[in-house]
Amino acid sequence: MANLLPQLVVPTHRPNLDPLTLFQDAQQVWLEIGFGAGEHMVYQAKAHPHVGLIGCEPYLNGVAKLLARMARERLSNLRVLQGDARDLLDCLAPGTISRAFLLFPDPWPKTRHHKRRFISAETLDQLARALKPGALFRVATDIPDYCRWTLERFCAHNAFEWQADSPKDWRERADDWPETRYEAKALKAGRNCVYLTFKKIEAQAGP
Repeated sequence: MANLLPQLVVPTHRPNLDPLTLFQDAQQVWLEIGFGAGEHMVYQAKAHPHVGLIGCEPYLNGVAKLLARMARERLSNLRVLQGDARDLLDCLAPGTISRAFLLFPDPWPKTRHHKRRFISAETLDQLARALKPGALFRVATDIPDYCRWTLERFCAHNAFEWQADSPKDWRERADDWPETRYEAKALKAGRNCVYLTFKKIEAQAGP
């Protein structure tokens, strides 16, 4: 935390930030929102050495676990924001993120707490601005209500298109989508997981 994290911090105070400038050899940048212990980020960083990955995580324990994994694997294509991903989305230059992930977010199950859920009309506007046309946004959850909430908001937004042609597309993970520790616990407990992929499209002009 003392030595590695300061080298990886993403500057959210810089307006119109081009995230490619945070990496030496990256050809594109991906974003993970709430990376937990970091196992998915590490997998993607190892599989795609020419992709820069930015991870946002508010909890200190998760950041520490990711840093330990990075040190063991000697990975250099990861950057970290210990805080709210919405702060980063506010400062990113438009169309600079090529892929994004939101894997098993806090569902905030109580009705009075639904306003705290990450998926909202406002954050989808932020994502639509930050993502490149054609970029994919992957969401996973084991909470049926959160799945329904997510689909309602994405399908109502004119900048995203749900990439599903059959039930298999949301019942099975893609080959390049590794199982996370939380997912393994959910499956062991008998909960079904849902894997949603949305594509950023050009917003349609109003009438």
